[in-house]
Amino acid sequence: MTQTGVSPQPLSNTLVTIIALCCGLIVANIYYAQPIIELLAPEVGLSAHSASLIVSLTQIGYALGLFFVVPLADLIENKRLMLITLAVSFLSLVGTALADSPNVMLILCLMIGISSVSVQVLIPLAAHLSSDEKRGQVLGNIMAGLLLGILLARPISSLIADHFGWRAVFYFAAGCMVFIAGVIYFAIPSRQPTHKTTYFKLLKSLKQLMISQPLLRQRSLFQALMFASFSLFWTSVPVVLSREYGLSQSEIALFALVGAAGAVAAPIVGRLADKGYTHQVSLLAKVIAAGCFLPSLFELPYGIVILAITGVFIDFAVQANMVLGQRAVYALEPQSRARFNAIYMTSIFVGGAVGSLIASPLYEVGGWTGIALVATGMPLISLIGYLVTTKKQSKAMS
Repeated sequence: MTQTGVSPQPLSNTLVTIIALCCGLIVANIYYAQPIIELLAPEVGLSAHSASLIVSLTQIGYALGLFFVVPLADLIENKRLMLITLAVSFLSLVGTALADSPNVMLILCLMIGISSVSVQVLIPLAAHLSSDEKRGQVLGNIMAGLLLGILLARPISSLIADHFGWRAVFYFAAGCMVFIAGVIYFAIPSRQPTHKTTYFKLLKSLKQLMISQPLLRQRSLFQALMFASFSLFWTSVPVVLSREYGLSQSEIALFALVGAAGAVAAPIVGRLADKGYTHQVSLLAKVIAAGCFLPSLFELPYGIVILAITGVFIDFAVQANMVLGQRAVYALEPQSRARFNAIYMTSIFVGGAVGSLIASPLYEVGGWTGIALVATGMPLISLIGYLVTTKKQSKAMS
C-alpha cells in the first residue's frame, strides 16, 4: 500500500520492532571500526595519531548523507531511496573489508557514512505512520533499537575481530545489509511524498527552515554538544582499556555491553514526553551528561567500574535528549519532517565527528584527564544554553 501525504495510522508492535531492528543494524555500520582502530589502522598504514580519522570520516560521511540525501525523502518514494542507499552500503562495506591502503580505507569509510543514512529515512517514515498521541512512544521504541545498534556494534566488532580478524567485521556488516534490504522490500510500507519541487529547491529550503525555526536550531546545537561528548568517550575508551588496563578485544567487548543499559532511556523518555514532561527530562539529561565524567577524574579503586558506570550514564543522557529533541522538532511542520530530521541529525553527527576526531590527539597529549574534562565541558555548555533559552522563552510568554 502506498502512503501519500501525511495520514497517520496506528503502527503495529511488529512493524515498530522491525523498523527498530533495521535502524539498529544500519546505524551499527558507523561504529564497527571504533573499538578495533588499534588493529585496523596499522594494517592499512595509518599512524596512532591519525587512527581516529577512520571513525570521524565515517561520521562526517553520515553528516553529508544527512544533509544531501535525507531531504530526498520529502521528494521521492521512501522505500526506493532506502534500497538504493543500502546497495551503496553493501558495496562500501565489502570494499572496506578488502582495503589495504590508507586512502582507500578513508574514502570507503566516508562512503559507509553517507550510505548509512537510510536509517534517517526510516525514522521520519515511522513518525508519518504514527498518531500524534503515540508518536513519542513509537519514536522512543525505535530509538532504543537505534541506540542498541550503536552500542552493540562495538562488542560485536571486538568479538568478531578477536576471533576472525578485523576484515570479517565488515563482511558481517555487508551481509546484514542484504538481510535488511529484503526486510524493507517486503515489510515496510511505501510512501510517496506530496512535495512538488526540485532537489536544489529542497536543499535551498533547509536554510530557510533553519532561519525560521529557533527550536530546531537550539535542539540541534544542544544535541550536537551532547553527542560530541558521547563520541569522544566511546572512541577513546577502547584505547584506554587496552593501554592502561591491558584488556583484550573480547574483554573490551564485554565492557561495551555494559553501556547498552543506556538503551532503556528511549522508550521511557518517549512515554514521559507524550505525558508532557519534555522540559524536566531534557534538563535532567543534560545534568547527568555534564556530571557523569567527574568521578573518573579521581584516582579511585575499581577504575574500570567507574568507566563502565560513566558509559551507562552518558548513553542514557544522550539517548534521552535525542528522543526529546526529535519529538519536539517533528511537531513543527509534519510535511517537512525529513528535512527537519536532516538538519537535526546532521548537526548531531557533525558534533559526533568532532568528538571522534579529537579523541586520539587529545588522549596522546592529555591522557584520560584531558578526555574527561573536554567530555564534561561539552554537555555543560549544552546545559547552560538550554537554561538560558528556556528562561528567555518563559519571559516572552509571560
